[in-house]
Amino acid sequence: MAKMPTLRLALTPGEPAGIGPDICLTLAQQAMPAEIVVVASPELLQERAAQLGLAIELIEFDPQQKPSPNGQGKLKVVPIPLLSTCVPGILNLANSRYVLNTLERAFELCANGQCDAMVTGPVHKAIIHQSGVLFSGHTEYLRDLAGIKEVLMTFHTPEFILGMTTTHTPLQKVSETLTKVRLDSAIRLMHQGLRQYFGKPNPSIHVLGLNPHAGEEGTIGKEEQEMITPLIADWQKQGYNIQGPLSGDTAFITKNRQGADAILAMYHDQGLAPIKALFFGQIVNVTLGLPFLRTSVDHGTALQLAGTGLAEHHSLLQAIHLAATQVMQKK
Repeated sequence: MAKMPTLRLALTPGEPAGIGPDICLTLAQQAMPAEIVVVASPELLQERAAQLGLAIELIEFDPQQKPSPNGQGKLKVVPIPLLSTCVPGILNLANSRYVLNTLERAFELCANGQCDAMVTGPVHKAIIHQSGVLFSGHTEYLRDLAGIKEVLMTFHTPEFILGMTTTHTPLQKVSETLTKVRLDSAIRLMHQGLRQYFGKPNPSIHVLGLNPHAGEEGTIGKEEQEMITPLIADWQKQGYNIQGPLSGDTAFITKNRQGADAILAMYHDQGLAPIKALFFGQIVNVTLGLPFLRTSVDHGTALQLAGTGLAEHHSLLQAIHLAATQVMQKK
């Protein structure tokens, strides 16, 4: 049998004052399923390693070298300088641009084929906003870097993938944001992503309604009758395995989600509240629709844990393994 190629994954630690650097360094003590290329400040990593009592050897990334799995105390690194001092647990407005610089460089590595996928650590949206950059999250920022109109925020669980038709949208604006074009794009991106990365040639997608009880035949809202149901019917006529609109309050119980490869929610908490109750600690954020696969941790910056040695790295490890596994499956 031919030897499988070694993948390269670009990894951004995220907010430098948070636990992102900590969990990258902790992870580097293990054997990795791919070559991990950390896009970050080497000085930050060395300082945090010293604070945590971890031995680390940083090797500057050379794209001309053949990829080989690292870990076990070694990390490949693409140097991005901090713009100001960094104290664990204390946000520094001046370093917001540093965070975006790491994302842009990692995006470039993946877009030009030097890395096979992108894995991201947690960022602090509020501090980036305060710096004057309109930043609603990784998903939207990477979409804009790619110059495309739509991507799909999804969450991989042990049983199914959850998709979000709208993302970080205030609840009062969800109904006006949820257009037929947007929903059609979400279904298309979910279907393509499941086929491309998850080996589902004809995936079963359960689509939720927007209103309580999926509108109760128009008595609790008209979106289902006027938009969601007709659109699903159009997909079904073309032979796609799309069901709905389903009532959000029962869609996640065990018997109702059986057979579903994916569930498509209409807004943030409609989907994330139930899956975090069901699978917290087992979820990986996945962006579909980019020119490459991007995965991420399912937690925040945990500023209070930065530099203490108490941060858990399991979510990052899951994000790395998922990216490596699914990209390898695609190859």
